[in-house]
Amino acid sequence: MKCKGFLVTRILKPETLLGHFVPNLLLAILLTSLPLQTICKKMAEKDVKENKNGTAENNNGVDINADESLSGSTHLNEPIAEESALEKTREDLEETKDKFLRLAAEFENFKRRTAKERMDLIQTAGRDVIADLLEVLDDYDRAQKQLETSEDITQVKEGVKLIFNKLKNKLQARGLTPMESLGKDFDVDLHEAITEIPAASKELKGKVVDEVVKGYYLNDKIIRHAKVVVGK
Repeated sequence: MKCKGFLVTRILKPETLLGHFVPNLLLAILLTSLPLQTICKKMAEKDVKENKNGTAENNNGVDINADESLSGSTHLNEPIAEESALEKTREDLEETKDKFLRLAAEFENFKRRTAKERMDLIQTAGRDVIADLLEVLDDYDRAQKQLETSEDITQVKEGVKLIFNKLKNKLQARGLTPMESLGKDFDVDLHEAITEIPAASKELKGKVVDEVVKGYYLNDKIIRHAKVVVGK
């Protein structure tokens, strides 16, 4: 059946009209009297309405919306967003784990390196001092040979004095300083009393009257206490 103008070009069967439009015969008769274009329009409206009703039934009452910015009870992109957040969390966890392992490895390397450096320092701590003292040892060897052939006591004394001064200068250059104790008040933090003797005067009571072993400082710290005799 075709719609052309406002006239019906083909006679419709009554049962066809009744099956398509209304449940009662009166409305079917009324429709048959209308122009064919009107009938076609109503049929199209009915089809559209039926399609809408079918779509609503298929959704089972769920308002599915693909765009989360629009209203709707369910968004198609929500599961995708949750999956992306979980994946990002896993990536952050892996990155943090990798950083921790790197730091642990670097710390172990640092401990091994510092332990080796400390051991090397202990083994070679006196290397420079020994190297300086070798010069004094060489002077002593030459002086010993001179003592075997020389009978000039004055010359021998002068040689010994030169060696002693050289040794003292080498040690002082390394921070060694002798402790002055004679005539000083006895101090348990500096002195070690060997014995006490009667003081020659009242001013010498409680003071150091003799120094058996000299004390020394190394960079202003005591490395050996002086062994002294105290007056009483």
